[in-house]
Amino acid sequence: MAVAFFFLLLVVFVANPFKTLNYTPQDGSGLNPMLQNPGMLFHPPALFLGYVGFTVPFAFSIAALITRRLGDTWIRTTRKWTLFSWFCLTAGNLLGMQWAYVELGWGGYWAWDPVENASFMPWLTATAYLHSVMIQEKRDMLKVWNIVLILSTFLLTIFGTFITRSGIIASVHSFVQSSLGWVFLLFLAVVLAVSLVLLIYRLPELKSKNQLDSLVSRESSFLYNNLLLVGIAFAVFWGTLFPIISEAVRGVKITVGPPYFNAVITPIALALLLLTGICPLIAWRRTSLKKAARKFLYPTALSFVGALVLLWSGIHSPMVLILYMLCIFVFVTLIMEFANGTRTRHAMLNEGYLEAFWNLVTRNKRRYGGYIVHAGMVMAFAAIGGSAFNMEAQVTMKKGESFRIKEYTLRYDGLSTYPTANKQVIAATLTLFNQGHEKGILVPEKRLYKGQQQPTTDVAIYSTLKEDLYVILAGHDRDTATFKILVNPLVSWLWVGGVVMALGTVVVMLPQQRQPVKVRLYEQAAEEA
Repeated sequence: MAVAFFFLLLVVFVANPFKTLNYTPQDGSGLNPMLQNPGMLFHPPALFLGYVGFTVPFAFSIAALITRRLGDTWIRTTRKWTLFSWFCLTAGNLLGMQWAYVELGWGGYWAWDPVENASFMPWLTATAYLHSVMIQEKRDMLKVWNIVLILSTFLLTIFGTFITRSGIIASVHSFVQSSLGWVFLLFLAVVLAVSLVLLIYRLPELKSKNQLDSLVSRESSFLYNNLLLVGIAFAVFWGTLFPIISEAVRGVKITVGPPYFNAVITPIALALLLLTGICPLIAWRRTSLKKAARKFLYPTALSFVGALVLLWSGIHSPMVLILYMLCIFVFVTLIMEFANGTRTRHAMLNEGYLEAFWNLVTRNKRRYGGYIVHAGMVMAFAAIGGSAFNMEAQVTMKKGESFRIKEYTLRYDGLSTYPTANKQVIAATLTLFNQGHEKGILVPEKRLYKGQQQPTTDVAIYSTLKEDLYVILAGHDRDTATFKILVNPLVSWLWVGGVVMALGTVVVMLPQQRQPVKVRLYEQAAEEA
């Protein structure tokens, strides 16, 4: 209610959404051309739901601190709220990436833009929280850490709103500038102060009842996972704020671009990917090194076989080889988890293999739904790794001429100009051939919107699971047209991975069915096996 009251105050007294212009235009300027994309029906609402949804677990954590009910009741009560908010934030980020890919016309989907970072940081801390609460539920540990994570997630959602609404940081994704920045900053400071005072006051009552029994255990791997996720969030936070800090201290605005983020975050992300494969194979409390080595034998062997295949195919970049080795390692561990669980149920409960697999997933939705999410993450990592093999060319062609890139041939068939209700369109027509076979027509465009006199680029994309052919109309005159042509490998797997992650999250959120005691004991034995 306090958070809702703050935003209602903004709407009523600070930023009236119904404020009129100082003049009456003959016709409205229309929607910003870059926002005239179907993805805009889903991307902003999804991010908004993710931001707003984290108010619920934040409020419950504050209530737990105030009322001294510091067990795991507030965590269990808000679990599905947290999952739903994480799901919306994940979907919002992926939809935003897809929008940037098809609308901005630069050939990529993530540029480490400040507004992109603003929605990525709470996703990281929320992901860490979803993992660490399992330790509190299982072992009654990390109470302080869990409260810090959910407080950080909520504060980062407000910080993201501050970045977007203040205009203090230049961003291609910021479509409005207003005087609201200082209000959000003040609200952020108040929430931070109140949260810290409550947390410090309750610290003596938040002591863990148990400790880590071994550095090789599932709870230890969750802790390492948390440290890496928070490390990435801090690196992104620092890179996003550094231009403001440098301008305030030295009077010079130093831009932090993709080279910084890629250099700092890539090794941490690879370590995180490795932990995603290790965690399912080790037990709670303690795992012997001998047992762990036996479980890791097949995934490790297959990852090295995969690396040899990649070397044989001509891939020699150490970072790329490590990435795909880890992707293979994690994917094999996930398959082993599903296979071992299915086989154990088949043996212990006399279920058919299909029935055993179905019951395995549906009767332990939290665990195996999480594994489905991890499988989607592996696909996303593999797709991101494909950017190391991007190809790019720029060519000027006359009508009837062709250009070849990889196995694709593009024939320029001409240029057409025509008006629509709100824009003037210049469209180039290209016939696409793949290894001599005609695959279709690509029509990249230049558009000039009349209301805002703003030119935009509409790209043409031929997409397969292997790669995308991405064509931009870069320039034109009466006789020729200039095209920027990119081949982006594995991009489709990023969107497929997003769908798989969404499916896994839905599985996790489904209600858990209560089973007879005998069946639960068998299933517990099967899980431990």
